[in-house]
Amino acid sequence: MSFFDSHCHLKSFWEKGELSQVISRAKKAEVNKMVTVGTSSEDWQIYHRLAVRFAGTIYYSIGLHPSYVDDSWREHVSALRSFWEMEKKPVALGEIGLDYFRLPKDWEQKKLAIGLQKDAFKKQLAWARELEVPVIIHSRNAFEDCVDMIDSSGLNWNNVVFHCFSEGIEQAKILSDRGGRASYTGIMTYKKNSFLLESLKVQKLENLMIETDSPYLSPVPCRGKTNEPANLCLLGNFLAKELKVSLEELAGSTKASTEAFYRI
Repeated sequence: MSFFDSHCHLKSFWEKGELSQVISRAKKAEVNKMVTVGTSSEDWQIYHRLAVRFAGTIYYSIGLHPSYVDDSWREHVSALRSFWEMEKKPVALGEIGLDYFRLPKDWEQKKLAIGLQKDAFKKQLAWARELEVPVIIHSRNAFEDCVDMIDSSGLNWNNVVFHCFSEGIEQAKILSDRGGRASYTGIMTYKKNSFLLESLKVQKLENLMIETDSPYLSPVPCRGKTNEPANLCLLGNFLAKELKVSLEELAGSTKASTEAFYRI
């Protein structure tokens, strides 16, 4: 049995000198592969080096997260393409998208921030289409706009995953009908989020991807503590029981789905 953490952030563990222990704990929990996801130019080189050092265990993606978009976004986004010229290429572009949760209260500033996010998102979608690479979408309070922009970009929806999916059945169907995927985190285990299980069932098991989003969103019973890839097995156990499948089947299916999506 083997799990694949489809989305985590390892920079903080690396900075604290804890990464080797984190990987060791993950492997003891049968989490043998993970994608560490870039959000700004501050972590892209770090994740490239980690993917080289821990080849076969750590894979990486790069992208400019909407929360890091400002007036200088063009400079940062233009640096993305050089990583696909390296021997150790990213497995995806992301996470990219739109985040309307943390916006300025002033209307003019809010409008400006949304405009910058959309401009950066549009450019990165265009490059993803040109490069024909998988794309990891960050969408917070912006689902319809994200879908509309992906539709307009001409990107192949088979290359799209909405990470940390927290929407309902209707939105899950929108993704599924287009050929996109949703990836689920430990928030599935929170009582108030029982509706997510119904949205998950819209997606076939063979397309399901699961993630920790470490170091955030620890599943029950670790809620409130720092999350790490080893905890993916807790989410796996929860989902296997809810979906009435064996843990081995859940692990194997989600691992195969993740490998297929990232072309690993």
